[in-house]
Amino acid sequence: MDTTDTSYVADKASRRRRRRLFALLAATLATLSLGAGQLSLAIFTDQESVAATFSTGSIDLDGTAIAGLTLTTSGMMPGDTVTDDVLVSNIGTSQLRYAMSTASTNADTKLLRGVLTLTVKTIDVTTPGTPCNDFDGTSVLAATVLGASTAGFGSSAQGAQAGDRTLNAAASETLCFRVILPSGTGNAYQSATTTTTFTFDAEQTASNP
Repeated sequence: MDTTDTSYVADKASRRRRRRLFALLAATLATLSLGAGQLSLAIFTDQESVAATFSTGSIDLDGTAIAGLTLTTSGMMPGDTVTDDVLVSNIGTSQLRYAMSTASTNADTKLLRGVLTLTVKTIDVTTPGTPCNDFDGTSVLAATVLGASTAGFGSSAQGAQAGDRTLNAAASETLCFRVILPSGTGNAYQSATTTTTFTFDAEQTASNP
């Protein structure tokens, strides 16, 4: 028998055995890999979630109530006064602080705004049912000449300022305003006119020291 043929047959058989071995090894690895994948899916899990809703509050002065302040008058004589009450209401949802400022005109150049004085007090102590009848509440603004923008209390600047007033949500207070033409006013102010605008500024107190 040719030894070359014998060697060839043996080598061929050896290659077949190696192929079978590789195939068996590959199948074994595939089985192990599949088993490992199946094992990795077999875990306990849990998940919890919670939702949070955020909304903003509001800072809101009742403009209709403030518009009820009526000080307009004509024909004032030296020594005359005009008084009225104003309800300042917080109709927002958060506590606020507020201030009041004035701006007075001088269209006729007679400077009536330079002699008229404004005083502001809280509601009457003696007759709160008739808010400003006695004008004996606590002083909020001592008698001050209107000037171009002199009379007011507190400040519209951000943060707490001297004279600012605080109102809780849904709270209100009544203030008494009185304008006086002093008795010593001279003839130069006859037939004079000025228009004063009263401005109320409010801001939040929360996170705003």
